[in-house]
Amino acid sequence: MYEQNYCSVCGNKLVDKKCGEEEGIVRYCEKCGEFRFPMYSSAVSMVVFNRERSKILLIQQYGKKDNILVAGYINKGEIPQQALVRELKEEVRLNAVEWNYNASIYFEKTNTLIHNFVVVSDSENFKIKKNEVDKAQWFTVSEAKEYVKPNSLAKTFLLKALRDNGFADD
Repeated sequence: MYEQNYCSVCGNKLVDKKCGEEEGIVRYCEKCGEFRFPMYSSAVSMVVFNRERSKILLIQQYGKKDNILVAGYINKGEIPQQALVRELKEEVRLNAVEWNYNASIYFEKTNTLIHNFVVVSDSENFKIKKNEVDKAQWFTVSEAKEYVKPNSLAKTFLLKALRDNGFADD
């Protein structure tokens, strides 16, 4: 688990200290006299369906050949729903016309809490943003399950979304 070692305000090394009965042991700055609760990034990812919910959009990024979900970080001042609309527009030039919460998972590797949504786009006519997306492609539901990156958060989110939205397991 990611652990903050230095105070984000003064830079002093943090120590472990009991914080009340409910909180337990929390990182503490002796210089500031304040508890420093964990800090992490927040991001969104999305299972993007076409209007008919018959196809799912998967992308490839950063020179990798893995098919993953559209995703991005939440900017300061944004809520996840605003970030998903912005990221879908930025990365593949599609508009989100409907969305519902799917699941959240903490991803230790990047110290990020990822909020996943099921999204319906306004059309299938995407246009990729070259410096963020290498390739995008619509897949049938069965193909998406097959071609999404194995053993990934993308696959975990995709399979849950399909189960919860009435798509039977093959």
